[in-house]
Amino acid sequence: MSAHHLTRATFGIVLAGGRGSRLMQLTDWRAKPAVPFGGKFRIIDFTLSNCVNSGIRRIGVATQYKAQSLIQHLQRGWSFLDGRFHEFVDILPAQQQISEDWYRGTADAVYQNLGLIRRNRPKYVLVLAGDHVYKMDYGRILFEHAQTGADLTVACIDVPLTEASAFGIMDVGHDKRVATFVEKPCDPPFMPEHPDRALASMGVYVFNAEFLYAQLIRDRDDPASTHDFGKDMIPHCVRHHRVFAHCFTDSCVGRLHGADAPYWRDVGTIDAYWEANMELTKVTPELNLYDEDWPIWTHQEQLPPAKFVFDDDGRRGMAIDSLVSGGNIISGASVRRSLLFSRVHVHSYAEIEDSVILPDVQIGRYAKLRRVVMDKHCRVPDGTTIGYDREADRQRFHVSEHGITLVTPEMLGQQPHHTIR
Repeated sequence: MSAHHLTRATFGIVLAGGRGSRLMQLTDWRAKPAVPFGGKFRIIDFTLSNCVNSGIRRIGVATQYKAQSLIQHLQRGWSFLDGRFHEFVDILPAQQQISEDWYRGTADAVYQNLGLIRRNRPKYVLVLAGDHVYKMDYGRILFEHAQTGADLTVACIDVPLTEASAFGIMDVGHDKRVATFVEKPCDPPFMPEHPDRALASMGVYVFNAEFLYAQLIRDRDDPASTHDFGKDMIPHCVRHHRVFAHCFTDSCVGRLHGADAPYWRDVGTIDAYWEANMELTKVTPELNLYDEDWPIWTHQEQLPPAKFVFDDDGRRGMAIDSLVSGGNIISGASVRRSLLFSRVHVHSYAEIEDSVILPDVQIGRYAKLRRVVMDKHCRVPDGTTIGYDREADRQRFHVSEHGITLVTPEMLGQQPHHTIR
């Protein structure tokens, strides 16, 4: 069976209910998948774009934690699929469908939507995390899954051993069959050929549909289960069924020539989020947002072009090594190595360096920002300096382990016009 027929026979379910607490106050009012990324996108757009570009057009998105921002984005940006051809992105909020419980874990989130999945009669179910940034052709993992005769295939990527405790780690034989799977181990097993690295799950799972249904029901009836894929279901399947690993290098899209590894980022901390956005300002970033063959789809606001005004010494509107989105006005200010989302107004004599500025932000005259992540709706007063004195910043803002300063309206003593971010 071709990859095209496999993707047409697949239902994709995206798990997008988590807060992402390591992003601190950036997720006080939104779930992690709804966090803006890359100047105009949300994190979830990358997973959904992978689905659509791969040919998977029947998709459910399971939401739970502070989902209004995410739901609004999905309604506005992902309604272009045509229901006449049985293509859709359905929003699946936690709604106590089966019992009085909300989603109790990732596996339970899929179990509570079992009726919807069954109604679509898929041959395969693709279970995806909605909070990672990467480009992947899911058709290739489906093809490999069908070839091996697996019950379950888990996509994997090798990570530094020092970071492995944050992931589900697996041990794989020469035939790619998974021998063991441990969720977030304190002492992670290393790859025999690379003792400084470990093989980590990407949160991308392909199940034979009937096999998934049986496993979800078995997990529901297990009183010892926490109803989580990584902690419970995957380890059980590894012990009792045919589980194979799929290497991300075989299905990644747009890999930069000469790159050490395919691009995949878990932007789950302020430092990781800042760094991944900063990478995009490089001359040749590892993540290619200009790839017309594998576009990243999102909600397109109707905004005027970015505008740069004034050309006087000391008051020159300019942006260097930066991404500047529509609706922005750089008025006699300088922006260097930064990423500005839409509707950002930087007033005269302000200086922004190495910063990520989310939408609808006003930065006053003579303000100076360096290594800052600034949330939506902030109004920075004239003459404010952030990012130059860590101890002073810690009195008002959140400063990360590596010295990135997170600023929200509340930290500035302001209340945004609304809390949908």
